[in-house]
Amino acid sequence: MVLVVVLLASPWPALLCGCSASTSDSSVAAKAAIIDQLYTLHPNEEFIAEVTTILEDYGFEVDVYQGDEVTVDFYRQLPSYGHKLIILRTHSGAMRLGSQDAGPIVGICLFTNELYSKTKHPKEQLNGELLRARVVEDSPDFFGIGAKFVTSSMKGSFDSTVVVVDGCSCLYNEELAQAFTEKGASAFLAWDATVDLDYVDRATIYLMRQLCVEKVTIEETVESTMNVLGLDPQSNAILKYYPLQSGSKTLDELVAD
Repeated sequence: MVLVVVLLASPWPALLCGCSASTSDSSVAAKAAIIDQLYTLHPNEEFIAEVTTILEDYGFEVDVYQGDEVTVDFYRQLPSYGHKLIILRTHSGAMRLGSQDAGPIVGICLFTNELYSKTKHPKEQLNGELLRARVVEDSPDFFGIGAKFVTSSMKGSFDSTVVVVDGCSCLYNEELAQAFTEKGASAFLAWDATVDLDYVDRATIYLMRQLCVEKVTIEETVESTMNVLGLDPQSNAILKYYPLQSGSKTLDELVAD
């Protein structure tokens, strides 16, 4: 997951990219989701199995979405699925206007696995909700969703959902995190720069143990994860959370109605 510049000869912005309410004592299990957009090219079955076990032991019913399931329309409907916790294992990155490394960053994007087409989702493309995204120069173009898609095109609202992004740069700034919280998420955890895939998978497993097994607060989870795993070995990326007031709460408190 090395940060690269994407060169796109199109009017659409280019993307820089690196690289899934009750709690456990409820009679009806709350749902959690692992959204594994990376599954097709970078599968990690051990990650899926370990995180699923952690979530199920906590009391969640776990849905896993992988590969080609992760489309624009999937993200459009995501709030309506009723998940209390969502882990996004995905390519993501900071979008730059134009094709130059020095161009201004104008947004953060989550990759889908839906191949880009000029003729699909025209309204959302014209509104700047969808981006043309590419991992490296010779890889296919995919649709990416930005903050405006979250607030304008996602159907329904999240139900005090905690969102964890196992990917790059989603808290480079607060734009995407703010969009998710405006849609009803209670907390958003992500890294502030490019991350190595092996590192971020290990770190995400650790932070899920902190939230679900140790049941410490968001702030304590982030501090412990950084103390134990350290900075990303390539970019020195840091795990952060949003909003600030979520830091004093545990997962139990955050997902409560």
